[in-house]
Amino acid sequence: MNTLTNRYLAATLRSVPAQRRDEIATELRASIDDMIEGRTDGGADPVTAEREVLTELGNPDVLAARYADRQLQLIGPTYYLLWLRLLKLLLSFIPALAGTVVTVVEAAEGKGFGAIGPGLVVALHVTVHICFWLTLVFVLIERSQSGVDVPEWNLDDLPDTPVRRGIPLADTIASVIMSVATIGYVFLQHFQSWVPSTDGDNVPILDPDLWSFWLPALIVVLVASVIFEVVKYRIGRWTWALFGTKVLLDLAFTVPLAWLALTDRLLNPALGLRLTWLAEADNRESLGLAIAVGAVAVVVWDLVDTAIKTRRQTA
Repeated sequence: MNTLTNRYLAATLRSVPAQRRDEIATELRASIDDMIEGRTDGGADPVTAEREVLTELGNPDVLAARYADRQLQLIGPTYYLLWLRLLKLLLSFIPALAGTVVTVVEAAEGKGFGAIGPGLVVALHVTVHICFWLTLVFVLIERSQSGVDVPEWNLDDLPDTPVRRGIPLADTIASVIMSVATIGYVFLQHFQSWVPSTDGDNVPILDPDLWSFWLPALIVVLVASVIFEVVKYRIGRWTWALFGTKVLLDLAFTVPLAWLALTDRLLNPALGLRLTWLAEADNRESLGLAIAVGAVAVVVWDLVDTAIKTRRQTA
């Protein structure tokens, strides 16, 4: 429940060591309940009593520091939390933004993958400068004669209780990257497969005739899979409707892939001119069978795992 007490506990526990969270949560909740009960026994309204108790306990970040035996004195207790909040905010986007801009400019000048290095260097430099100059400013403020008014902590500033998502962001990002990388490779191998022909030209890995229908169709399925991953994350948990959609998308990609592999239509026949072992029909059949079996095995495993997750989250 998104009560003030739960929000206060969540805000406190996020800053304490993970191995002590259960112990501290039990102890702190019991203390809060006892303090609220003491006030309500005296005739106080429960809602008012809860607000008074939590206000009396004070800023949850300060309370967490006491539980963790952590001193808030890098800058000084007066300005430390404000400094930390600003530092996290600035580091959350400025280095990445600066690095991205430099990478785009370098790539526009024709440096290709070499543009990534300068972007990372600039992002690192910006990170160091932000840490140094922000800290210096707070040091000067703390040691100046005139102090700065820091807003008082208020109970209404408590964040909402974190919602545990059934769809982790990391899983969504990994799935999207995998689909996008596959799409990129389908295009890239047509122009740069690293298998040269006898006259030095590029030999695509996949049969060029597949561009007439099958490769565009598979790319459409992959794009639909990316959209599905985004929608799934927005919903936040598995449902049977999402599971059914995933089954259709997986089958729409895996069945054609397996069929093309088993019928020797997936790989470029010209590869046999450069890779002698592919010139033999038995070897091509064995490779096609391995591709088909591997693709089916991965999909079956993924769907079984997804079905288990869906059953748990809809129970």
